[in-house]
Amino acid sequence: MSSPPNNLRRILCIQLADIGDLVVTTPALNALRETFPYAQIDILTTPHAAPILNHTGLVNTIYTAPRNLIRLKHLRSDVPNLLRLLGKLMTARYDAVLLFHHLTTWIGAAKYILLTFISGARIRAGLDNGRGGFLTHKTADLGWGGKHQADYYLSVAELIGATTTDKRLKVGISDEDRQWARAQLNVHDANVVIIHPGSGGFSLARRWEPEKFASLANALLEHAPDRHIVLVGGKDDDAESVLQHMQHQPLNLVAKTTLNQLAAVLERAEQYYSTDSGVMHIATAALPQDKLLNVLYGPSNHLAWGPYRDQPANIYRSGVRCSPCSYVGHTLGLRNGCEARTCMKILTAQQVLSRETTIPNDAQPLPPTLRVLGVPIHAMTFAGFLDQLGAWIKQESPSPRQLCTVNPEYIMLAQQDVLMYNILKRADLCVADGVGVLWAAKRLGHTLPERVTGSDGTLKIAERAARDGWRLFLLGAADGIAAKTAEILQNRFPGLQIAGTFAGDPSGASEDAIAAYVAASHADVLLVAFGQGKQDHWIARNLPRLNVKVALGVGGAFDFIAGVAERAPVWMQHLGLEWLHRLIKQPWRWRRMLRLPLFVFLVLWRGEHGPWAFEGGKP
Repeated sequence: MSSPPNNLRRILCIQLADIGDLVVTTPALNALRETFPYAQIDILTTPHAAPILNHTGLVNTIYTAPRNLIRLKHLRSDVPNLLRLLGKLMTARYDAVLLFHHLTTWIGAAKYILLTFISGARIRAGLDNGRGGFLTHKTADLGWGGKHQADYYLSVAELIGATTTDKRLKVGISDEDRQWARAQLNVHDANVVIIHPGSGGFSLARRWEPEKFASLANALLEHAPDRHIVLVGGKDDDAESVLQHMQHQPLNLVAKTTLNQLAAVLERAEQYYSTDSGVMHIATAALPQDKLLNVLYGPSNHLAWGPYRDQPANIYRSGVRCSPCSYVGHTLGLRNGCEARTCMKILTAQQVLSRETTIPNDAQPLPPTLRVLGVPIHAMTFAGFLDQLGAWIKQESPSPRQLCTVNPEYIMLAQQDVLMYNILKRADLCVADGVGVLWAAKRLGHTLPERVTGSDGTLKIAERAARDGWRLFLLGAADGIAAKTAEILQNRFPGLQIAGTFAGDPSGASEDAIAAYVAASHADVLLVAFGQGKQDHWIARNLPRLNVKVALGVGGAFDFIAGVAERAPVWMQHLGLEWLHRLIKQPWRWRRMLRLPLFVFLVLWRGEHGPWAFEGGKP
């Protein structure tokens, strides 16, 4: 990295994103203004976010453009506007351009390369995740959540020597805005509680059900009838659905404020409730530090996008293992979450009212022996595996454990599915189910004692359960298969306690009833046979509410035990040729088998390292 430059007179900042992105950039802009008080500091941002900077004095000129620069639906206007913008940037003669963005996609990186070079600035500063070769001054991008976004942008400002002790978020509020807010609220010292039920248009998966927001508002009024509930947000924030379920009429300011008027309203609040959104970041900036800020998080990364303030906010999370699934590592991940959206669905109004910020989870995954293409692998024998289960079952911890039996197909699936990749990384235990994993470990300088398979594991777990009194629940497979498997296991292992069986399916539509059924059984161990990948997704998103000590996927184990599927002969199992037996019996699997030679190639090429885009940051 080059040393910080001196005597900068013209600085261009680029933040072409949404409202929240611009708000969390304001500490960096403040550092620039304090360090270079006489410099011309300009910014390129989006039209809908730009008003955030009104009345702040942080910048001199605000240029605006769509985040994609050109939209197909607006070619007639966007192309001339872009050409005019580029002309202005070329003639401004900037000394430095600061890029407040991650270079997450190649298309995005190309856009920022164009803008930085068009500016003609000799200094180009930003975050480098491996795509920052065009930057002259760069700081390491550790991935989403490696730092808070505000800290990332402050580190970019520091590249040119800009620092500040005032790291508060800022939103411009004029005297007229404050007068307007006072008139709307029509109170001076009332207990104002503000609820924002939306999340902006970028990701609807971040939203909480309107009924729950209404339930929360009703309960807040029951506890303190003198409170004044105020709804805020945009026209697409579904406030009408909240109003339909409220027992009292709130003050509805949805789609009735500018961003600056909204900030003035938030400035007068005692409490604020919302999910992750741009409005939440405005609230972080405007709400007095001693007031309560309450935010619910599901798919989005609270480590990257949490409230940035001196006083801690109340962050509510459901504790599911697959959250966060967007903005993780160096990828956007699942921008719209999964179809089930369980992480938000199982958050309750009572949890928020009781300030129970997360479902307790004091469990820590065991340190892996090695990683194969980024996936953790633990060296274990079957005996050690069963002993570990027994130790977890005996613990009085409220935190359930997720175990995964990993074969090459799983690892290859995780190379393309960021959600699967993160589930495996966050699992408490990943054991080698597949001779290919044993080969990969040996290739990487480790020796795994044996395969620990889901098929054999079901029998061994049942045997130990009968001896030690564990209660098992069998979930999945076709109708009647789990019940037949349970009967066979009980006949084979006298004394085995089966807490319940259920066929079910891994869809989000049926998971509430299934999870409630499992929880009511008070099982110690849940064995799930929904098939590769699906069973692990299901466990990860439902684990906090299953009321079990341990849950693991067992693939086709129930079918083998019940006799509806033929397992490979023992000699083929010993030679690691079960894949060949399955291919002979199920020729349609040939496409899946193509993953095996690709697995070998990737192990030889990348070894322990996972996909570049999935690495970085914190889980």
